[in-house]
Amino acid sequence: MKIYGIKTCGSVKKAMQFFKDNGVDFEFVDFKKESIGCDKIESWLQKTTINLLFNSKGTKYKMLKLKDLNLDDEGKKQWLCKENMLIKRPVIEYKDDVIVGFDEENYKKIFL
Repeated sequence: MKIYGIKTCGSVKKAMQFFKDNGVDFEFVDFKKESIGCDKIESWLQKTTINLLFNSKGTKYKMLKLKDLNLDDEGKKQWLCKENMLIKRPVIEYKDDVIVGFDEENYKKIFL
């Protein structure tokens, strides 16, 4: 299992703590140290939706004034490829699935 995110993100911290508390092994990939390319984003979009993966509530989205652009799905995907901080966190690759965001109840159903 791999968790993608940044160490300072509250949701990523909660997810990693959940897995540590429940003895679930994982590998962590930090967006700030290892850029996520278009190939990886394309593979995630085979298993989740662009609206779930694209973080339109974060600081980076607001700083870049992306709301003004009225992005369609392709536009959102292009922005995710060039600006990883727009990816909603955490992104978890587990078995053949992709889980986006932190939801403790959902995690209990999937991982425990």
